[in-house]
Amino acid sequence: MAKESEVRFEGFMPTTPADTWAAITTASGGWLWPIQYEPHDGGAESGLTPNGGMVTVWKPSRRFVTYAEDETGWFNTLEYVLEPKDGGTYLRYEHTTVLDDWDVEYDACEQHTAFYHHSLGEYLTHFNRRQAKYFKADAPDASKAPEAFETVKAALGAKAVGDRVHLEVADVEGVVDYLTPAFIGVRTEDALYRFYGRNVWGWLVGIGHHLFAEDADADKAAKAWTAWLNGLYA
Repeated sequence: MAKESEVRFEGFMPTTPADTWAAITTASGGWLWPIQYEPHDGGAESGLTPNGGMVTVWKPSRRFVTYAEDETGWFNTLEYVLEPKDGGTYLRYEHTTVLDDWDVEYDACEQHTAFYHHSLGEYLTHFNRRQAKYFKADAPDASKAPEAFETVKAALGAKAVGDRVHLEVADVEGVVDYLTPAFIGVRTEDALYRFYGRNVWGWLVGIGHHLFAEDADADKAAKAWTAWLNGLYA
């Protein structure tokens, strides 16, 4: 049954409010996925919600709010409040929406929120003000199995945060920067590789990668990583 939910995050970001604001409003492809916002109150949002939404508060480096709704009664509100603190930014985030399967989707929303904001911190620390080429892909239906994400962990050799791993698909070395039963983050010199064990909630395992090298070919990389996923669950 549909039910309203509210998920919050707050924490320190290692850059100024201006840099943190830019990452949220103009460089989301570097840590979340590409979203476009018209930079003013009443501006259009596209890419965040299925049918687009509206910027309801645009106060640069201080507060940012978007809102979307549809005819079914569903709505989605995201609010970011930024405060200067200790040479960086203290970020407060609140996401209010309506979930159809609350017991499953609320847990998924909480865990995704934590992972995304960790990725924001990684972006600000290592790739601040850089634009990314982003792509995502899902694994086959077999990846919905309860233990399916363990296959990804084994293939990557990810056992603990701080581990050095070799990503064979990209032929690069990286460090595991995030590791939970449902998520793996690997940071390299010029990319953030994100792996999603959504089988925890009965969904497909997936990836969402952020490439910062100027010569990165996202289409080529997407094909290679999709083939890798397919191979894991053949």
